[in-house]
Amino acid sequence: MTQDVEMKEQPAPSNSVPSNVPSTLHHLKEIAAIVETGAYTKEVRRINRAVRLTLALRKKLKTSVVSSFLNYALASGSEALIRLLSYLPKEDDHDMEVDTAISATHTPAKHSPELEIYAYLLVLIFLIDQKKYPEAKACGKAGIARSRNMNKRTIDVLASRLYHFYSYCYEMTGDLVEIRGDLLNLHRIVTLRRDELGQETLLNLLLRNYLHYNLYDQAEKLRSKAPRFEAHSNQQFCRYLFYLGKIRTIQLEYTDAKDSLLQAARKAPVGALGFRVQCNKWAIIVRLLLGEIPERTVFMQKGMKTVLRPYFELTNAVRIGDLELFRNVADKFASTFSADRTHNLIVRLRHNVIRTGVRNISISYSRISLVDVAHKLRLDSPNPVADAESIVAKAIRDGAIDATLDHANGWMVSKETGDVYSTNEPQSAFNSRIAFCLNMHNEAVRALRFPPNSHKKEKESAEKRRERQQQEQELAKHIAEEDDDEF
Repeated sequence: MTQDVEMKEQPAPSNSVPSNVPSTLHHLKEIAAIVETGAYTKEVRRINRAVRLTLALRKKLKTSVVSSFLNYALASGSEALIRLLSYLPKEDDHDMEVDTAISATHTPAKHSPELEIYAYLLVLIFLIDQKKYPEAKACGKAGIARSRNMNKRTIDVLASRLYHFYSYCYEMTGDLVEIRGDLLNLHRIVTLRRDELGQETLLNLLLRNYLHYNLYDQAEKLRSKAPRFEAHSNQQFCRYLFYLGKIRTIQLEYTDAKDSLLQAARKAPVGALGFRVQCNKWAIIVRLLLGEIPERTVFMQKGMKTVLRPYFELTNAVRIGDLELFRNVADKFASTFSADRTHNLIVRLRHNVIRTGVRNISISYSRISLVDVAHKLRLDSPNPVADAESIVAKAIRDGAIDATLDHANGWMVSKETGDVYSTNEPQSAFNSRIAFCLNMHNEAVRALRFPPNSHKKEKESAEKRRERQQQEQELAKHIAEEDDDEF
């Protein structure tokens, strides 16, 4: 008996959840209050915050919690409530008990349009996480159809997220081509409404749709003819720069592609590791195509060392100018390059490898026979000497090497290397660095954000000053959270 009493008096385990910890449903109710406040005060910033808080709760959502929240947020018997409840998967007995226990709350007689669209977004996110893609497609389509009838700026934020997750459902099932017409129609609507956030989102979704099927010409036509607007979302602007860099790369405009890809990687949030990895992969290939060798620090970035290993070995092969090593690396990581959709670009690098090898040979030898050039380049063609002669002649014509061809004796004669500082090359390199710094400064100035009514200079009491400073601190905190939003 004594042992039983002592066992009953033992303290609860330290990993037990305290009773005073707010539940997921309680958090959703707070988010609904933020949405209602943002709709009443017409503050888009509050709606943005509600979306961020919702994305942070994705892993905690359950069918019972979502069902209870819908019963709380939407009017009883409304069309939206009945439709959204039909999309949710069936509950087991335990979930239904929890649902009954926590759903005994007051149901509002009337809900705001913003709260209804938010409910569609919440259910859509939950269905995607549960991999219920057919139900998610139906939910996203119904939510978008409902939002098209509401022309309010506070709904634009929620609608843009609906567009994003709606397209994501079709991408996961491989049916992106089915919604291309719908996305074009939505883009026309948001353009007429001057919904710039919707334009950003839908333009990126359309570019992603075209690039998924390698329709680069159509993507460029859409991008060039789309209305110009000021970027409002850093995440959408980063995606746009990435897609623009891919288009420019395929169109052989490597300089512009390099600037876009590096800028996208630099502007991307720290938490968006996968996106920054993709930007660096394409940027490495573009820099190699330009004849540049990326720094070793690019491959040693935190969290990227393993995934960038194939591109590190590829860079090493291009730097050495070893054609056989280049072929071995391309064959070894062929599956990786195909998954990254960079295989066609790597095929273009063969010419750069050969040109680098010829440059190294011209620097090392003042005179060398074409037979030895073909042997050092490891050409695998039927007539390597003739190919070596044509390769050297093209390198001389393009200005890659400073040499002459002695066709009679079969020699390549290199000229004496001059002083690089006697040319205009240092000045052009210095000018390019200055242009990069000025461009970064101008973008930083354009990206500055100020608190509302900061231009008004009026006398204020100490109490009002403290209140204003507190609001500014909260605003700065929210702005910092936007950069770490889910990418």
